[in-house]
Amino acid sequence: MHSSVSAILAPQNWPFSLECLPQPAYMVGGAVRDAILGRTREYWDLDFVIPSDAVQVARAIAKRYQAGFVLLDAERKIARVVFSQATADFAQQEGDSLETDLHRRDFTINAIAYNPHTQEIIDPLQGCADLEQGLLRMVSPANLKDDPLRLMRAYRQAAQLNFTIEPNTQITIRALASHLHTVAAERVRTEIGYLLASPQGTPWLTNAGKDGLLSHFFKNATTASFDKLAAVDTAAAILAPQFGAELQQYLRDTVKTTWLGIAKLACLVDSNPEVAELELQELTYSRAEIRAITTALKLFPQLKSTDKSIREQYFLFQEAGNVFPVVVLLAVAQDTLVEAMSGDKSLLVYSPLISRYLNPDDLVAHPTQLVSGKQLMLALNIPASPVVGELLTEIAIAQAGGKIATATAAIEFARQMLES
Repeated sequence: MHSSVSAILAPQNWPFSLECLPQPAYMVGGAVRDAILGRTREYWDLDFVIPSDAVQVARAIAKRYQAGFVLLDAERKIARVVFSQATADFAQQEGDSLETDLHRRDFTINAIAYNPHTQEIIDPLQGCADLEQGLLRMVSPANLKDDPLRLMRAYRQAAQLNFTIEPNTQITIRALASHLHTVAAERVRTEIGYLLASPQGTPWLTNAGKDGLLSHFFKNATTASFDKLAAVDTAAAILAPQFGAELQQYLRDTVKTTWLGIAKLACLVDSNPEVAELELQELTYSRAEIRAITTALKLFPQLKSTDKSIREQYFLFQEAGNVFPVVVLLAVAQDTLVEAMSGDKSLLVYSPLISRYLNPDDLVAHPTQLVSGKQLMLALNIPASPVVGELLTEIAIAQAGGKIATATAAIEFARQMLES
């Protein structure tokens, strides 16, 4: 085991030279755990514990390699150096020995240290044995209580590593669940975000709900809400040919929630969009995320009626915009769950709307403007007013219905509307 760990963690793979580190210095945390599991990664996330002068060591490395330097915690002496393909955190050892430091960590699998100078693994809490068994075991109840975010992190790590939570640890988490509400909402939101992003997170998010960790954050979530999460994963698999890539994408670069995550959040909040909006604001979700979720909640029940007029379809697409795949996803999830319809049958109901959305030239889903508001005002000699917007909408609907196709026809159509 040691030789493969040494190979993965070899200093020649680091973004800086081993000689920059004092002796002793220890690598700890995720990188060590992953190396023992034989996992390599593109982006390095390194954590070092240094007996003294940790911040100075970090500063010297940042200066030498012209990398970014961030002081994370002045009091506890923790600093970060940011490279293009890696980040390295340097923390002053807590307590008077490495052993004391490792005893302050969350789970045994994260309390294994590696000395890059001697290539020795230091494992006072038998974390390696737990790694072999695929178990997430707490170091102590007090450590979980000290930072209750660790309660939520247990579920995230279990999902990411495909581990199970050791029974005693599970009992402790349930007993401490109410402490999670003392943690800042955005820290909890980050952990939830990991679990929302992929199907393997769903059972763990459901467990977290059952174990009482989410009741403070999603006050209106019920057992049915968590059943819906699994139904959304099923629906996402059904819709993969149409929307697979889109659902995996982030809302935008600055918002690290996927469209699939948006659909799942819509299951956990109140079904009334106004109530949902308040819940999401408290959780400090962004305006873009809140708008996407409330739009999806409002529109997916409307998909049911299949004999929609062109006008109704036009307004549906206008309101849905790029949230449309989420709207369909929730509708299909609801069908498979509540109506007990097969996915294929459910899909048939929505396929005409899906085809329109997927066709960039479809004028109902993606209208192109025949005339601008300015052109209308000039041609019809009317002032700027809400009437102009109404005329443009009617022109777009008439164009979508194949009644008009040119700018001249559009202006004539608007003239007749004004006169009537």
